[in-house]
Amino acid sequence: MAITTREGRTQTTLADINMIPFIDIVLVLLIIFMVTAPVIQSGIEVNVPKTQVVREIAEEKLVVSVDKKQTVFLQNNPVNINELGDKIREKLLDPTRQSVYLRADEAVPWGAIAAVMDRLKLAGIENVSIVTQPLEQGRK
Repeated sequence: MAITTREGRTQTTLADINMIPFIDIVLVLLIIFMVTAPVIQSGIEVNVPKTQVVREIAEEKLVVSVDKKQTVFLQNNPVNINELGDKIREKLLDPTRQSVYLRADEAVPWGAIAAVMDRLKLAGIENVSIVTQPLEQGRK
């Protein structure tokens, strides 16, 4: 928009939006989310047992979790133990060749874990890896 002054000069007004503050705010928010995203763990709280030999998880697999109330979860969704085999067969292409991680709270009785492993075996899962935590080096 041009404005003519009394002296005959033509001046233009600045009608553009300054994007620099907006970009600064967006970049700061992006950095905050990038830093906090790995810290936030969503899922079921399971206090897995501690062992001396622990292998790092290198690939993404299906995780069956049993919390201290003996509720069975497939990934983060609660599932009836009788439907566990069908749900796993839906998610895996070849259950006989693929493996599943089993996370169970250390307060869960062994019978409940054995029942879940039995259901996995009936579903055709041959390889079940049990998730544990490493022991602290100071305690022996």
